Amino acid sequence: MIRIKNQEEIEILRENALLVSRTLAEVGKHIAPGVVTMELDKIAETFIRDNGAQPGFLGYGGFPYSLCLSVNDVVVHGFPSDYRLKEGDIISVDCGTLYKGYYGDSAYTFPVGEVSPEVSQLLKVTKESLYRGIEKAVAGNRIGDIGYAIQSYTEGFGYSVVREMVGHGIGRDMHEHPEVPNYGKPGCGKKLIPGMTICIEPMINLGARQIYLHDNGWAVSTIDKAPSAHYELTVAITKEKADVLSTFKFIEEK
Repeated sequence: MIRIKNQEEIEILRENALLVSRTLAEVGKHIAPGVVTMELDKIAETFIRDNGAQPGFLGYGGFPYSLCLSVNDVVVHGFPSDYRLKEGDIISVDCGTLYKGYYGDSAYTFPVGEVSPEVSQLLKVTKESLYRGIEKAVAGNRIGDIGYAIQSYTEGFGYSVVREMVGHGIGRDMHEHPEVPNYGKPGCGKKLIPGMTICIEPMINLGARQIYLHDNGWAVSTIDKAPSAHYELTVAITKEKADVLSTFKFIEEK
């Protein structure tokens, strides 16, 4: 069942989304060669709690950390660890909050120092595909319109779209209906109606689209060890254009 939100609920979701956005920016300040990824997790948990919310991921479905930290070929759901970031790495930081009974969820892939031109382009294209998907997140369109916008753009650069991991609805639960794949056909799938709130999150691989699950039961990596990029924003569906609840401006403003 798709849960339609009223304006009061959307504003609470916006509060969560903005806190997640600010948390990602706070974490991003500390991303540099030599930094241990577990330290990033501690920074996020402290920041979230200091702002009156709870880490949305910690304990969710048994997940043991506040952040999903996915380095290089890890697509999503990577564990913080004693790994030290290296020059040229990329790291997807996926963060959630729980505040006033609702969830926030957003992700951003950060370069660590200078990355190769081909990886830099992967990040740029993946983020742009997210915005192209958001452009289609309008009442009257369908889920397939979002997926097609992402898929057609990224595959045009020779990249591949992960199929097994998808975006989702969000609200009182972290993952609500509908699923929001990053591939699809125009005019297909669930119809978008005002009050729907969804997370759009392209996961795009430099190489093949196939992935495998790590022994910890959470992290997934590309089968060919090629890098993968991941960006995520939360939007509310309206008649005119998507109401984007989270933002990357805190990360990208200089």
